[in-house]
This record gives sequence, C-alpha cells and structure tokens, in this order.
Amino acid sequence: MSAGAGGGAGAGRLIVLSGPSGVGKDTVLRRLFELCPELRYSVSYTTRPPRPDEVDGVSYSFVAELTFEQMLARDEFLESADVYGSLYGTSLRRVREALARGEDIVLKIDVQGAAQVRARVPGAVLVFLLPPTDDELFRRLRERGTDAGEALERRLENATAELAEAANYDHRVVNDEVDRAAREILAIVADSRGANP
Repeated sequence: MSAGAGGGAGAGRLIVLSGPSGVGKDTVLRRLFELCPELRYSVSYTTRPPRPDEVDGVSYSFVAELTFEQMLARDEFLESADVYGSLYGTSLRRVREALARGEDIVLKIDVQGAAQVRARVPGAVLVFLLPPTDDELFRRLRERGTDAGEALERRLENATAELAEAANYDHRVVNDEVDRAAREILAIVADSRGANP
C-alpha cells in the first residue's frame, strides 16, 4: 500500500478518524465535509444491517458475511475489524484510486483498523476524537438508546478501552463543540500538507 499512498507528487493524504461510540464522529464528519467539500469520505464495507437513517453506498457498503469473507481472502481490504460481532473493512482499491487522484481521504474506523493503517501507510494522519469528559461520553451512550443491558455494558467497557488508545494517535481533538472540533481537524489536515508537500 505504501506506493502512492503517502508520498509522491500530487498524492492525496489519508486521514484516519477514530473515537469511542457516542463521541460524535458522524456529526463532526458532517461538519468537516460542509467546511471542506474537497475532502472525500471512504465508504467502508460492513456486514451489520443498516440503521434506519443509513443509505447503502453512502453510509456503508452493506454486504453479506460470506461476501465480506471472500473479499478478505482476496486481500481487498486496507484494514478490517470485528466490531460488536459485525465485520468492517476499508476497500484498498477505493483508497488507492482516490489517493492517486490527489484526493484527501477520510476514514472513520476503530482503533483496531487504525493500527493496521498505521502499519501499512506510514504517512497517514491519525486523529482521535475525545469526549469533553468520560462521564459525558457514558451519558451519551446511555441516552441514545441503541443498546441496553449487557450490550450497553459491553459498549461502555469498549469505550473505556478505546479511550486508553488515544495516546497512540498523532492528534487528539476534543469534541466539546462540533464546529470547533471540525475546524481543528481541518487545521491538522492543512498542517500535514505543509509537512508533506
């Protein structure tokens, strides 16, 4: 993946955004793309069913588990992970093609996937989105109502474990206010262009 993925004239930048469930990644990303329409979002593949507000090919590419496993066997993913029992993966071809066109690509992936990207794409810019406080994150997770009982407890435990991974990222951005957080990420992207013209 290193060829054409992080260097060379006109090559795009790969920006990874991670953070625990409930931290507001989707909301910050929406604002990020409003502020900078030139950025491109890499649509991941997943085996989980779509939520009511999600559109196939826009939110994710929704595929059957067998299809995903076949793609995995053909080494079609830049990174992949099992998250809460569903499989997620980033298309290596989609990313390579976009970077070769000089586009800056944003991946929204978990800490497992981010570690894989760091190993395969040394020039990637890794950003971890933090909540204002851990208590605020746990409150959001409880109030959003997508999980209950053991599922909620597992998500809270995973969120705690993911927060501990923040130190492994190049940049940490606190989502205390959506517009401010999005602008801080844009500044990070701009700085990465300056560092790697």
